[in-house]
Amino acid sequence: MSAVISEPLVSSPMQYLTTPAETNPDPATFRNRAMAVGLSRAALDPDPVMQFQRWYQDAIETRLPEPNAMAIATVDASGQPSLRTVLLKLFDADGFVFFTNYESRKAREIAANDQVALLFPWVALARQVEVRGRAARIPATESLRYFLTRPRGSRIGAWSSPQSQVIKSRALLEQKVAEVQRRFAEGEVPLPDFWGGYRVIPHSVEFWQGRDSRLHDRFRYHRGADGAWQIERLAP
Repeated sequence: MSAVISEPLVSSPMQYLTTPAETNPDPATFRNRAMAVGLSRAALDPDPVMQFQRWYQDAIETRLPEPNAMAIATVDASGQPSLRTVLLKLFDADGFVFFTNYESRKAREIAANDQVALLFPWVALARQVEVRGRAARIPATESLRYFLTRPRGSRIGAWSSPQSQVIKSRALLEQKVAEVQRRFAEGEVPLPDFWGGYRVIPHSVEFWQGRDSRLHDRFRYHRGADGAWQIERLAP
């Protein structure tokens, strides 16, 4: 299973709720219902990626802005953590994929310590998903496939920005953009060798459903010694 996150992923995203739902509910209506119904062990898919697919589709159906926005936490060689928001662009049975400059701070920190955490903060739905795992570069062919789907301006931007480095002014950045535009005035903008994707391969995925009185439902998937996913309920 592989899903580009801009497409519908399941045909009945609210099938695991025990109460009927109207088509395309607003976030407040969905939030109230989800908090009342809660999340049970019986409602969970055995596979955390499939469960994520369900919840991600709910975020789409309720028209949350940027439902694929996720925070990614990394740690540098000295143990100092960093946090920023990026966009999930693909997820599949192997993990969650985002793209970045391979010379950026996050990439340097991943090179020093490939253990990362992701957080999808769907606050309007009283939900969040935390993913912990290892970040690994995807093959250049996969990065190229995605890069060619980006708007031309975004491809120019990838070449122009020395991501995370200190720059003296925006004017210099815009000058670099102009230079790149002239360089690639004819034909396609190629994939930079310093730009591409990472797949976060999860070893733990937690689903958090808000409930009244702060008595939230939390379930964590983690891999057992045999590699199979195990599910356990956590106290709120």
